[in-house]
This record gives sequence, structure tokens and C-alpha cells, in this order.
Amino acid sequence: MKRTLLCLCLLAFTFFQTQAQSLKSPDEFLGYKLGTRFTPNYKVVDYYEYVTNQLSNAKIHQYGQTNELRPLISAIVSSQENIDNWETIRIDNLKRAKLMEGEPSGRKIGIVWLSYNVHGNEANSTETAMKTLYEIARPDNSTSREWLKNTVVIFDPSINPDGRDRYSNWINQVAGTTANPNPDAAEHNEPWPGGRANHYLFDLNRDWAWQTQVESQQRMKFYNTVMPHIHVDFHEQGSNSPYYFAPAAEPVHEQVTQWQRDFQDIIGKNHAKYFDENGWLFFTKESFDMLYPSYGDSYPMFNGAIGMTYEQGSSDLAILTDEGDTLKLEDAIAHHHTTGMSTVETASKYSEKMVDEFANFFNKSVNNPKAKYKTYVVRGTNHPDKLKKLTDFLDSQQIVYGIGSSSKAVSSFNYLTGKNENAGVQSGDIIISAFQPKAVLVQAFFEPNTFASTSDTYDITAWAVPYMMGLDAYATETKMDVKVGKYTKPQGQVNVGSKPAAYLLKWETLEDAKFLGHLLKSDIKLRFAEQSFSVAGNSYAPGTLIITRKGNMHMGSKFDDIVKNAAKTYDRSLTSTPTTFVETGKDFGSNGVKFLDAPKILVLRGDGVSSLGFGEFWYFMEQELNYPITMVDVSDFGRIDLDKYNTLVLPSGSYGSALGGNRMDDVKSWVRGGGKIIAIERSINTFAGKDGFSLKTYATDSDEKDANKKTDEEKEKEALTPYADRSDLFASSRLPGAIFKLKVDNTNPLAFGYPDYYFTLKNNSSRYAYLAGGGNVGIIEGVDAYVSGVAGDKAKERLAKSVVFGVESYGRGSIVYMADNPLFRAFWQNGKLFVANSIFFVGQ
Repeated sequence: MKRTLLCLCLLAFTFFQTQAQSLKSPDEFLGYKLGTRFTPNYKVVDYYEYVTNQLSNAKIHQYGQTNELRPLISAIVSSQENIDNWETIRIDNLKRAKLMEGEPSGRKIGIVWLSYNVHGNEANSTETAMKTLYEIARPDNSTSREWLKNTVVIFDPSINPDGRDRYSNWINQVAGTTANPNPDAAEHNEPWPGGRANHYLFDLNRDWAWQTQVESQQRMKFYNTVMPHIHVDFHEQGSNSPYYFAPAAEPVHEQVTQWQRDFQDIIGKNHAKYFDENGWLFFTKESFDMLYPSYGDSYPMFNGAIGMTYEQGSSDLAILTDEGDTLKLEDAIAHHHTTGMSTVETASKYSEKMVDEFANFFNKSVNNPKAKYKTYVVRGTNHPDKLKKLTDFLDSQQIVYGIGSSSKAVSSFNYLTGKNENAGVQSGDIIISAFQPKAVLVQAFFEPNTFASTSDTYDITAWAVPYMMGLDAYATETKMDVKVGKYTKPQGQVNVGSKPAAYLLKWETLEDAKFLGHLLKSDIKLRFAEQSFSVAGNSYAPGTLIITRKGNMHMGSKFDDIVKNAAKTYDRSLTSTPTTFVETGKDFGSNGVKFLDAPKILVLRGDGVSSLGFGEFWYFMEQELNYPITMVDVSDFGRIDLDKYNTLVLPSGSYGSALGGNRMDDVKSWVRGGGKIIAIERSINTFAGKDGFSLKTYATDSDEKDANKKTDEEKEKEALTPYADRSDLFASSRLPGAIFKLKVDNTNPLAFGYPDYYFTLKNNSSRYAYLAGGGNVGIIEGVDAYVSGVAGDKAKERLAKSVVFGVESYGRGSIVYMADNPLFRAFWQNGKLFVANSIFFVGQ
């Protein structure tokens, strides 16, 4: 027996030695030392495929593909036994999360997910991902072999390959054979738009919850089939900052459990041990809070995991810090590698406790959800397009819901009024109970007002789904029984006669704008109503599309086919009329019924323009509205013949060089002749207070002086505030991202399809006075317009009596001002129709 055991041990040792000798390190495989250059994505994929092909206890999984067709991959590594039983481990974990029925049947195995390079130009972490994969997976590493006995490690080497290759290709081109640590060197000054964002210039680390981008959508489908116990998001920060790791800073969302807080602390202390041994500086509990639910640390937290951000000082290849040290890429790799290994070590040590607490998180979710409101009711009378958008969102989150039938009224919070009232469930309402596995997500997504322990937050502080989607909804503290179901959107009806004089489509949601865009691209001529009208016994609101046969007769039968097929494609309800003579309102031949001139859109990009703001507009036009635009760099704007376009879009940014001097005169002349400018967020300052434009920060100089004056008491308080407390002086002026209710003039074409109110997400305190003689379409009337999120008293006061959405007539043309960006991160669904209206209706 002893001899047999000895032989088996020798065979195992020989096997491990053979595999270890044959497994190449990243340096050997790539042909250069990690840290001497940045590795292109295809070589990273090659190395991951190589390692998983060499080892039977590692497997590769491609979970998706980017916009630029780069693969999104992960590697799953553990002991041979765990890899052989991975499907059982995974299913057991979903059972613990109550996402599958039944009881776990196997051992308690911890799952650690390490995500790298969500920001493409924070590129050292993908280099680290190769090093850490090698060290965890190599068979002769006896330490990691022990860890893998009770732990599975999932490596996601690059969440954002498109952005990373944009950065790595650039720096590999500009860097010399020897890295230049001088911060002035070209290799430290990345050109616009930088590699941080994905193809459409979205920050993927703000997209975990909303999943607007293809990378996020595919990753979260995979994530939800695993539900890890730990998720780490590797990042970079300023080169002069020491390393950051958890515990997180305040505010920490109130749904985060004490265990999650405690285990962050345990992991942080383990990291600190290794950093102290190496003499590396670090900091914790600062800057990076845990409030906004759409980060790579917070979103996993809301899904029962221990979510953490690790931030390494940015080095590029090498950079001289303010302290006179040279931070090298190889140093950055060493730091990230250390925290990665330390995370797996700690997970292994606490594996059983970690798994038990994970199961406890979901037991509490199902049986005793923490937050105040227990049931959310979304009225079935909301537009079907909005209900479909809502239920698609819930399905993507694995949030279950039911379809209601009539019940007695209970005390409820009304999102639209902000007041408590008695409300009952009506037939067809969508009911979302907090008593379910994803309870924490439900309550976080629907919370009317987010609690923040401090106003000094890293991101926006309000995001409630009913405001985001423009839904009539209620929240109640009463638990309601919900029979799980699925929402089926009513099919659009095409009720048309033979050879009608006109087709009619009501203008209500963004789906109607997609239909319109399709018709315009098909060269269909049409009009829209600026006033209400009735015809053939039916009533129609402003914005209704009027598609007359007159003007399209040259198309013959193709005209009818295009219109009806488009209605079917976009699931629109289309009606028709045999006459253009209306019963009330203006006949279709009236000058009051506007002919819709197809937009020819020019949008500026490049230096000075917010890459995120540009990307949001680009994505909206290309992926949502599906309508063509011409993108031009600001440096080339001076040579553009504006007469080829009728719409100029200025995403948030500074346009001093592009619209300075004579070019501004050219632009003014073009607008007077009938052109239209759409200015979003900071680009408004190109016009505010400038000669010839009516937009101002304050209506008069005295108003501005009164708004900014301080009392003697305030001045004394500021002067005598202790140094340690001086940051608190700014608390009353902070506005990191809060919701305000606007009063809306929905008789203006900019607001067609909206009620007389709108909930805007405001993430700056910039204010603009009411337009004198202009269209004040969306305004903040007073401080009581505040609805939710962190907003200091001074910020609220400053915004009182200000315009958020306005239209200034300028000769035969117009300028649309949007102080808030309705396309922000593409998740604020209810604002998108404003942008469609500005493109298609304003100025016609």
C-alpha cells in the first residue's frame, strides 16, 4: 500500500513538473518581458488560448464580441476536480442564489471573478491578467494549487478590448525604444478621444446596471450564469496617487451588508501585509464610494458578491512622479498582481464562510428584504412601448414580476406627485415584489430617494426607474402576492383603407421616431401637426405624422408598401383617412401643417469636445434612431460648406477655436438662413451671454449679483471654518447628479409627445435664465422642483427660475439649448424623445 501511494505521488510530481516545464510564461510566449511594451489584444487572446489548451484544469470561454469584432473571453481555472465538476458547482451556486430551484448537492466552492481593463487606457491590468493567470494556473505552484482546491478563479483579461487596442496601438507607436518618464513626452499625452471608452466612447464602468453597450450585455448574461462570490475590478488612477484597495469610502449604499463591509476589510488587511513587506504605499476608505449601482464593484455587491475596485497609479511605460520616483509599467503590474493573488488567497481561506454568507444574502432577499418599500406597481396604462422597455430591463436583470388584477387600495408613494396616497392595483398593472432573489437590485433601482451618508460622492445619486423611463408608478410598504408572469406588448394595428389620402401615426415614443427616420431614408414625403386635430371621428395630438399621398404619387404602389411595411417593422399602429379635410384643427394642406424637411446632420467631434458626450449622440443616432449623420473633427470645421446641411449638433464641450472669429459669423448667417443648432450641456456656453444671442446665465446683472452675494454672517463663517472642515463648505453647493421635475410646454415642437412635466437628471449646477421672447420648453420654477438625490440647498436655490430645455428663434433658423443631456449614458430612456424632436420637428 505504501509503495503504491509513493508511486502515485511520484507520478503526480512528474506530471506537474512536466506541465510546469512545458507551460510558457507570458515573457516566453510573447517574446518580450511584460512591462516593456503593451500587448495587443489578439496576443492576449492567443496566450489565454495557449494556457487553457496546455492545462486540463483550465478552460476558455468566449462570451461575446465587441463592436470592432474583437473576442470577449474569460478563462476558468481551478483544481482538476473542480473543473471536472464545474457545471455542478455553477448550478449549486445559482441554487444558493435562489435563481434555480433545489438544494446544492456538492461541496462549498468559492468563485472569484477578476475583471481587467474596463477602461482601455488603464492598460497595465491586462498585462497583469496574463501574469496572474500564469501564476495561478502553473502546476508547479504548490501555493496556488492549495487555493484552487476550494476556489474557482475566473479571469476576464480585457472587458474593453476596443478601447485598449486604441490606447496600446497608439503608445506602442509613439514611445521610443526606451521609455521616456518625462510627463511632457508625447507618450504621456494621449490624443482625443483616448482609449478609456469603448467603440462608441461609452464608459463601460458606468454601464454594469444599465447594460446599454454590447460588451455589458454579453458579459452580464455570462455573469448571471455564474454569480461569483467575489468580483474585482482593476483600474488606474493618477500617476501621483499610491495604490488604492478596499474597504470602500463613504457613502456606502445602505443595502450593503455588514458581512460585505467586514470582508472588504479582511481582504484589505491581507493586501496591506504584502504591500508593507515590499514598502509600497497604499490608501483605503477614500475617494471610491459604494453608492451608484452601476460600477464594477457596486453592481456585484447588489448581487450578493464582495465587489471591489483596485486602483494603481498610471505609469504608461514609465513616468516621473512628483516625489521624484520613476513609476514603471513593471511596478504597476507587480502591484496589481499582488492584490490579485492576495484576493484569491483570502477567498480560499474563507471559502466556506464566504459561500454561506452569499447564500444568506439571498435567503434574506427572498424572506425579508431590507428597504422600506416592499412592492412596486407600474400602471398598465403606461404606453406599451415604455412597458416593453421596462420589462426588457427587468428580464436582463433576472428580476421577476407579475401582471396584476384589481385589488384594494393601500397607502402608496406616487412617483409622479412625490406624495403618499391610497392606490390599488388595476388589471394589467406590472407588479414587482421585493420578496425575490434580486430584491436588493429591485429596491435600489426603484428607491424614490437614495440615502447618502455624505454629499461628497463620486457619481450620480439618483436613478429611480420610474423617473428614468417616464412611468406612472407607485411604491408601497405593503407586501403583495405576485403571480410571476411575462408582459406581452399589444401588437401595433395597421387600420388603413384602400388607397387613402393620408396615413396617420400618433407621436408618443422614440419608436415613432424610428419609424419616421425609416420613412425619410426611404424618400417618403410627409408632414406633422403642430396643433391637435380630428378627422374621420378620431382625435390626434400635436406631433402626429401625416403621410399624404400627395407628394408621393410618383412612387406609385411602392408608397403604400413602404409605409405599411415600416409600420409592421416598427410595430406601429397606423390609421388612414380618405380625406385631408379635417373636422377640427387645420386641414392637411394648411401652412399650419408643417412639411418635414429631412434632417441633414453635421456633428462635431475632436479636441475640446467631450468624448463621452459625442459618443452618446453617435450611439443614439447609429444604434437607436438609425438615422445618418456626418461626423467632422473641429479642426476641419472651417473648411465645411454648411449649406450642405440643415442641422449642426454640438455635443458637450468647448468650441472656442471651432466657432471663434469669422467662423461664428458664418454660422450666424447660416442659422439666419434657416439652419438649426442643437447645443448640449457645456456647448451652450458658446452662446450664453454672447452678442446676438438671448441666452444668459441670469436675466440681468443685478439678478446675478443678488444670487451670488453673501451675508456678513456667511463670510465670517467661511473665514473661521477650521482647515479640516473646509470641504464641508461646499456641501450646500454640490449637485453630483440629482432628479428635478421640470414644467414642460408641450405645445412646443421640442416637447411633442410629453406631458406637461418631465423628470430630468441634472449632474451640474449650471443655470440659464428664462429666454426673453424664446421658447422656454422645460423649466425649473423653484426649489420645490427637486425630487431625489444629493443636491445642496444653494444648488437648488441657484437653479430656481432657470431654463433647462429652450429654443431660440434666430432669423429663419433656430438654436436648441439643452442644459441637461437627455442621452446621458444612454440609460435615461425618457429623455431621448427630446433629442428626436429637436432633430425632426424644431425649426421646420
